[in-house]
Amino acid sequence: MAANKLTKYIRFTWLLVWLPFTLIFLLISFISLEIFVDLPSVQELQNPKSNLATVIYSSDMKTLGKYYAENRVSVKYYELDKDLVNALIATEDARFLEHSGVDLRALGRAVFGALTGSSSSGGGSTLSQQLAKMMFPREKLSKFETVIRKLKEWVIAARLEKNYTKDEILALYLNKFDFLNQAVGVKSAAQIYFNRTQDSLEIQQAAMLIGMAKNPSLFNPVKKADTTLHRRNVVMMQMVVNGFLTKEKYDSLKVLPLGVIFHPEDHNDGLAPYFREYLREYFLKTWCANHINPETNKPYNIYRDGLKIYTTIDSRMQKYAEEAVTEHMTDLQKLFTKECKTKKNAPFAWNVNKEQIENIMMSSMKRSDRYRSLRNAGLSKEQILAEFKKPVAMTVYSLRGDIDTTMTPWDSIRYYKSFLHTGFISIEPTTGYVKAWVGGVNHKHFKFDHVKVGRRQVGSTFKPFVYALAIQEGYSPCYQVANVRTCIETPGQPAWCPDNSDGNKGTGKMVTLRYALAGSINYVTAWVMKQFGPDAVINLVRRLGITAPIDAVPSIALGTPDISVFEMVAANATFANKGTYIQPTFITRIEDKNGKVLEEFFPTTDEVFSEEKAYAMIQLMRGVVDIGTGTRLRFRYNLRNEIAGKTGTTQNNADGWFMGLTPDLVAGCWVGGEERSVHFNSTNEGQGASMALPIWGKFFQKVYADPSLKVSKNGFVKPANMGDVQLDCTEFDRQSALDIPMEDLDFEGKDY
Repeated sequence: MAANKLTKYIRFTWLLVWLPFTLIFLLISFISLEIFVDLPSVQELQNPKSNLATVIYSSDMKTLGKYYAENRVSVKYYELDKDLVNALIATEDARFLEHSGVDLRALGRAVFGALTGSSSSGGGSTLSQQLAKMMFPREKLSKFETVIRKLKEWVIAARLEKNYTKDEILALYLNKFDFLNQAVGVKSAAQIYFNRTQDSLEIQQAAMLIGMAKNPSLFNPVKKADTTLHRRNVVMMQMVVNGFLTKEKYDSLKVLPLGVIFHPEDHNDGLAPYFREYLREYFLKTWCANHINPETNKPYNIYRDGLKIYTTIDSRMQKYAEEAVTEHMTDLQKLFTKECKTKKNAPFAWNVNKEQIENIMMSSMKRSDRYRSLRNAGLSKEQILAEFKKPVAMTVYSLRGDIDTTMTPWDSIRYYKSFLHTGFISIEPTTGYVKAWVGGVNHKHFKFDHVKVGRRQVGSTFKPFVYALAIQEGYSPCYQVANVRTCIETPGQPAWCPDNSDGNKGTGKMVTLRYALAGSINYVTAWVMKQFGPDAVINLVRRLGITAPIDAVPSIALGTPDISVFEMVAANATFANKGTYIQPTFITRIEDKNGKVLEEFFPTTDEVFSEEKAYAMIQLMRGVVDIGTGTRLRFRYNLRNEIAGKTGTTQNNADGWFMGLTPDLVAGCWVGGEERSVHFNSTNEGQGASMALPIWGKFFQKVYADPSLKVSKNGFVKPANMGDVQLDCTEFDRQSALDIPMEDLDFEGKDY
């Protein structure tokens, strides 16, 4: 009887021992068979969903920037630093290469540790289980649901091991992990924390990143450096224990500081922020709407689908362009700020009255985010104005960097009006490829793009298009015209009789077309316009890619239309490209996340001039740089190669322009205030040769100094069939110059 009772106790005891294992086995079997639960499909496992950043590449394969919901760019296993892999295995899953997703030995140690209270037994989750948890995140669950979820992760881990190699699992893990501070995935983390690529990390750097995997909030090198340093050393000790690092090497590395070079990625930072924003806002928005992602059956999403955008921008030229803009605009702004201290209505011109200033200020106030926010809150116009005139703490832009100050929002509007702005672009004339794009002085504070989006009055930079009609109709650059006042009659309107900008010097003397363009002589430009009429000029510029509205009036000869820098440079590039207009191109191709080409881009072309006529125009425009308003490129910037160009200055010095052409690169620049009433008093400082030309000069100095760019200083190639077209106007121009001192040819004044 006693024996039977003992047997029952033994059976019951064994039942208690084996029942949990049996239940777990049954639960895992049910889960594996997807009874009562759902598991990721094989397709989901093989094509895990991740938010991948769209990456923008330069033509020399540098990363210009990204668009992302999560700043993640996937890398392959072979692109990982070996110390990253070794540190991850040593710290998170020492038996990773031996198990098949679930490590029963490690699990047993973890259970034993939980029962005994031992903290040295380690965790039971394998890298595959951790990856399963990251790929299919847990929701807020009850204790029972948490147990079921944990068992599901075991099954998913086993399936991951079946569908992926060990190397692929390691890469998936490191690509998926969020290292905080917008560093999602190890590629972004290496860049943001150490300004390195993920395949060039030092051992201690790799160890720090892997140390974050335990708890990135706790081991955050930006906020908790000491804790992170300790964790980094724990990781390196685990590498010693597992044979990936010698004790001697560890002893030398553990004393090193973290060495973090924290560089958080911001859309305002990096190269070409204005270009990247234009690309995002105006181009890709339309492109994505017209292209369907077969994986989602929805339009491509630039923030999640991992597109690769290959652009024509050259990172070196872009850097030089941004440097040239910063160097010149800093000096120019200091000069303008100094002048503003003497202005009664600063930063507005002396002839702007109080009512006009009030209208400008009110209009700007109504365009602000603060105004819209207050309107949405239900405040009246009077209440909003009162709020705008209350001092508040704010951070404002300055040449010395951001400044924390107290100012009324009303005063801050006026403060920001005092800054000059610019737009600069460089295009390769033979391909139409955009090589550099600078849309302003500071993208964080002034987001408006002055290259493609903004349009400003172009002044005398429009004159070459007028002269091009004469060249096209058989006139030579040396054709002589009397420098006398010309009037053009228009039905129903007063006659248009523009004056010269030089005080009428040289009136009555015969001058060549080359000399007239070089000195920006309005009398001769009006004469040319009279020969062909505004409609012919407009028809021509339309073929040159200019789409801006242009009124068919004679005054357009002197540059009254508002046109973008983008269109002006592209039009001028036609002369350098032997008469063929090429639509500017800034993207060469777009690929999906797997490298499949989704679209390639090829520019449209139009032969506007013959090669001979285009060359004649180049010789005509060379006079601007050799003897005219652009001569400072020679004596100040020491650029001695063949350059064709044109300066431009609009009424009251509101806009300064320069277009410059070489066989390899064509570039153009505009400088001015946000408001046309914000400008220099003196033409000496406010002309295009002073405001815009220096950016062009500095940029080309830098470009020519970099042999890796292979931008030549060769001259324009003369066509073989020029015939008897007269191109050498030296003697005529020398005689014309007797009445005009050379220093006067270095400024323009008003153009109309």
